[in-house]
Amino acid sequence: MLANIQKKDQHYVARFERQLKHSATEIWSYLTENEKLALWFSELKIEDLRESGLIKFDMQNGTFVDMEITVLQHQSIFEFTWAEDLVRFELYPNSEGCLLVLNETLQTLTPHTPRDLAGWHVCLEVIQHLLEGTTLKSRKDEWNKWYEQYREAISKLG
Repeated sequence: MLANIQKKDQHYVARFERQLKHSATEIWSYLTENEKLALWFSELKIEDLRESGLIKFDMQNGTFVDMEITVLQHQSIFEFTWAEDLVRFELYPNSEGCLLVLNETLQTLTPHTPRDLAGWHVCLEVIQHLLEGTTLKSRKDEWNKWYEQYREAISKLG
């Protein structure tokens, strides 16, 4: 399901929702433990897991970008900077497991926005596959499919 992208005040919010048949504890581990984080987003590494803590983004060229953890509520909310934007994971335990919500607050829509949104979309699919013990056949093919849909959605907004 495509993220819901809405204009809010002077920015946009892309909201992804995934109902998962797993506990908040299991999902949280994929968001905050480097060994599991590397399975779905190998460029990210948590250096200091606390509010005002640090996440490093490996640019794959010998350089790293520092991202600040802005909100951290154990097994509930994990928010960090993403350049000028914010990425926020929220977990809502329920009778079916847990609702995973990812909100990306976008200060501006750019030609790169659909790429990021397609990337987050595929990341959430990979997390779900990891939790279920299955494999996504081709991240690249999935990304290409979703990129086109996010490019179209963003063009309608911008």
